[in-house]
Amino acid sequence: MTCPGPDTDTVVGMSETQPIDPRYANRSPKSAGRPKKRRNWFLRTVGLIVLLFVLMLIAVPLYAWSRIDKIDAMPTGQRPAETSGTTYLMVGSDAREDLSRAERARLHTGGNAGPARTDSIMLMHVPKSGPTVLISIPRDSAVNIPGVQGKQKINAAFNKGPALLIQTIENNTGLRIDHYVEVGFGGFASVIDSIGGIQMCLPKAMNDDKAHINLPAGCQKLDGVNALGYVRSRHADGQNDFGRTERQRQMVGAVAKKAASPSTFLNPVRYYNVATKGVDALTVDKDMSLLDFVRFARGMRAISGSGGVALSVPTSDDNYQLCCNRGDAVKWDTKKATALFNAIKQDNTSGLKSS
Repeated sequence: MTCPGPDTDTVVGMSETQPIDPRYANRSPKSAGRPKKRRNWFLRTVGLIVLLFVLMLIAVPLYAWSRIDKIDAMPTGQRPAETSGTTYLMVGSDAREDLSRAERARLHTGGNAGPARTDSIMLMHVPKSGPTVLISIPRDSAVNIPGVQGKQKINAAFNKGPALLIQTIENNTGLRIDHYVEVGFGGFASVIDSIGGIQMCLPKAMNDDKAHINLPAGCQKLDGVNALGYVRSRHADGQNDFGRTERQRQMVGAVAKKAASPSTFLNPVRYYNVATKGVDALTVDKDMSLLDFVRFARGMRAISGSGGVALSVPTSDDNYQLCCNRGDAVKWDTKKATALFNAIKQDNTSGLKSS
């Protein structure tokens, strides 16, 4: 028998030596490919999770946007010129016709209170550059309302709809209102609950039977019901609308900050709840696009941080007597208020400071 040479490929079998098939000469053992397959499977799984997460971030806001009521809110006729930035009118309404009996009892809103009134009126201006500005307007502000003789409280304009309120604010400030956002009782409380409550630090205890709150002093977490009472109270601190508008600004910033935090975006359940819980009580003008609403949300987020300024319309008299037994009202400081609104019109917000 001839022995194989040193360059001849062979395989030693049980009883004889056989040549190796060239097709299998360079093949690695099966086990060598398994780690790579496992890595590929892991990467595909991670990629799928990331894709589903991105789709959720997009799909949930689109779904929520489709459920928001859009109305014809803008007035007709002559209006102030547009500014380079965007100005939103934010209204907290006490309308309760959409609430069930159980919801009215839980939120302590009572029965039908007649025409809807405003619990809060705020202007948010988002400039092309510079800090976003949130301006609280006391709802007892004495202003001229189109079609009404003599000064009245600005809240009276809302009784006839958002268009008259927008026209009233535009006439008294010279600012062009670009978009309108209204939120009702139920929507506000639902948003607070959906983000797990809001941490508020009270310098002193608040006890207001009309707002249905009895809160101790110190830092504490408020649920939707207590948060609603906290921002509605007018009698607990003796400051009437001034204390309330300050608390409303605090709450707006705190809600925006928590709603836009990573803990919300990284928690699919919370993200869905935040995006969808309050939309049924939300109303916007029909000209607002989803992109406009995103800008609004980003402006709200800016208010809660260093990129925003929160203040009230400057006032000179909080016991201003209205004509014809219409009660006390809040009179604006004409000079300071005019300077503030002129700065907004010129999109010059850098020099404004929170108050």
